[in-house]
Amino acid sequence: MNIASGVNMLSISAVMRGEMVTIYPALISDNDTAILVDTGYPGQLPLVKEQIERAGISFDKLRKIIITHQDIDHIGSLPAILEALPQQAEVLATEIEAPYIQGEKRLIKITPESIESAMKALPAEVSEEWRASFRKTLENPPSASVDAFLAYGQELPYCGGITVIGTPGHTPGHISLYHKASKTLIAADALVVENDQLLGPIPSYCHDYELALQSLRQLTQYDIETVICYHGGLYSDHVNERIVELAR
Repeated sequence: MNIASGVNMLSISAVMRGEMVTIYPALISDNDTAILVDTGYPGQLPLVKEQIERAGISFDKLRKIIITHQDIDHIGSLPAILEALPQQAEVLATEIEAPYIQGEKRLIKITPESIESAMKALPAEVSEEWRASFRKTLENPPSASVDAFLAYGQELPYCGGITVIGTPGHTPGHISLYHKASKTLIAADALVVENDQLLGPIPSYCHDYELALQSLRQLTQYDIETVICYHGGLYSDHVNERIVELAR
């Protein structure tokens, strides 16, 4: 879905753990380059590629991939995308998140206990083959090298200007992005949309919920007309006022 000039919201839907799940990576582009923000779950390369092409942008135009944080639904298809591109794409993330993305540290939310809990939560009709594949993915999550570190407050000179906003809490080095030209916030998991309402971070999914709430104050510094939430999608109803309410 085209949000504004140079900004598209990708809609990636697939059955996960027996139910349909939709996530919303973002694509920022201009005449020279295209930047993908987050990469979906493992195995979603064909869906990501299809959505990019549907936005009218060649998949081969991808030059940079920004990973907002380490969670498996954000890094899952990163290695496959990099391998599928005819040229090398630069991977960008914060220094805090990089060791997890690169597989040097275990993803903080994937522990032996969480794996067993996830396995038990699978619907009974899920096949043994899928169960085994799911466990293997959790125990050996995808990883790829990070080429350059992003810093909180950094201004990226691409596609009309992109500001890196530090929004830690969901994970230790979580970031959101502000596309200046369109006044679009790519919130990643700092915000969610549920039942057409913009909400704050979900406590059960946060590494540090109190910090995640404090991070919302950072978003009040920007003039935002549209928000793309990785979970829930688009929100554009008096965004600035709503973020101030949430930050309180």
